[in-house]
Amino acid sequence: MQLDEYRKAIEAILLVSDVPVEPSLLAQLLEVPKADIESICSKLMVEYKNDNRGFVLVNVAGGYRYQTDPSMAPYVERFVLEGQTSRLSAAALETLAIVAYKQPISRMQISAIRGVNVDAVIRTLQQRGYIGEVGKDPGPGNAILFGTTSTFLERLGMNDISDLPPLANFVPGADIVEALEDGLRPDQYNDVLDSQQRNSEAKSTNDEAPSE
Repeated sequence: MQLDEYRKAIEAILLVSDVPVEPSLLAQLLEVPKADIESICSKLMVEYKNDNRGFVLVNVAGGYRYQTDPSMAPYVERFVLEGQTSRLSAAALETLAIVAYKQPISRMQISAIRGVNVDAVIRTLQQRGYIGEVGKDPGPGNAILFGTTSTFLERLGMNDISDLPPLANFVPGADIVEALEDGLRPDQYNDVLDSQQRNSEAKSTNDEAPSE
């Protein structure tokens, strides 16, 4: 099999696959070293980019796949009609973020963080394939522990969970937290109530005073 045929074979396999294809599997199918597969795919990536195609070849979740060029997102969004695909709710996205950053994590721990029951949301995320059971807590009760899946990595275009942006990027600075705490202190709230009550009493006294 010549190099051109290897390239065509890789393209054909990736086109019919709905999940990233690992280079080791491609190497097995084409009966060539894994290094050759990686070299061919790297050249294809550059070739597609230089040709300014509407699609790109990417390496995500440990494998190769085709996806639309990010710059074409506005046109793709127009094509995907509203409601054509079911979107995750805000609650599901919050839960998914907790699992992603705190995994492995139990259902009870997720509920404690969110402050609500998460049974239904957990089921939804499992059905979508974004999270799965990764083990059991060795403590009392042996609670099931959840973690993200390769589908989660694929959807986010990441190769590893370590590619997630640092959680610190989303945490407000100490000065902002202090300002928020100052604004929510009970003593200040009580001062406002006392002031409002005094104003109300003064107005009531003025209304009741006899006119001269």
